[in-house]
Amino acid sequence: GGGNGGPRWPLIAAVGVGLAVVGVGAGALLGSGSKDDDAKDNQPVSATAPASTEASPSPTVDPAREQAVELDKLLAHSGDSRSSVINAVEDVKACRDLDQAASDLREAAKQRKQLVTDLSGLSVDKLPEHEALSEALRKAWKASASADDHYAKWADQTKGKGKKGCKKGSARNTEQTAAGNRESGTATEQKKKASELWNAIARQYGLTERAPTQL
Repeated sequence: GGGNGGPRWPLIAAVGVGLAVVGVGAGALLGSGSKDDDAKDNQPVSATAPASTEASPSPTVDPAREQAVELDKLLAHSGDSRSSVINAVEDVKACRDLDQAASDLREAAKQRKQLVTDLSGLSVDKLPEHEALSEALRKAWKASASADDHYAKWADQTKGKGKKGCKKGSARNTEQTAAGNRESGTATEQKKKASELWNAIARQYGLTERAPTQL
């Protein structure tokens, strides 16, 4: 019996080693699989999920605010010629620099007329009381332009009359003076209306409020 038992031990040992190798191999395969799974599980969310900026919708644009911003840009230029007009009228009253005064007044009238043209090119239909605001601005600027033209003609008349056009250093009033004053009064009245309407919009959208004299 002892002679037959000798050869079996190496065989059993070899089989045992073989099983051990197979076991290690299987374990390695299982281990590698679990590591891959862990790696997938541990990936950052941003790598697999869509970016938040792509997922969220773009902010809604307020068309009324866009219109208010464009009108605000136009109004920023509406008072550009005010000081020039005031100085020119004072020069006419004092019978000085009449040619320059007339030129400045006509240039101011041209600017006011351009404001009316530019206003007609703007869309303001989304703004509160847009019809009343547009009408007030249009009437104000047209009246201002008309007043400037009348005052310019007053300067021409004063110069044309020579010494008779001035009395003790002051220009004599004419029908052009009266017409200019009348149109200026209309402009002031309409600018008050426009200022109130615009300032309500300006407060709503955080834009520049304007006094009547700035329009």
